[in-house]
Amino acid sequence: MNSETELAREKLATDFKAIVADTEELLHVTAGQAGEKAGAVRDRIQQRLRLAKTQFDAVEAATLRRAREAASATDVYVHAHPWTAAGIAAGVGMLIGMLISRR
Repeated sequence: MNSETELAREKLATDFKAIVADTEELLHVTAGQAGEKAGAVRDRIQQRLRLAKTQFDAVEAATLRRAREAASATDVYVHAHPWTAAGIAAGVGMLIGMLISRR
């Protein structure tokens, strides 16, 4: 994974956790508010928040697992075919260099 993708993923995770924390704080602060509607809305938000946390954790775990598998597969391939990997890397580097020099 490249560093920009990793930074974007980390920022997304941080932002999501901040939203969750703010929502939990809001629910805590408004817990004393009376009214049947307020209680129902709070319960619905708490339920959705729990579901969102669970789904986020599952997606994060799956993403990390896939990244580790990709890194492991790449490592195995490079060790099995070092010259091919070096040639591919050189070709990609040359292609990127040509694209950058066009600007």
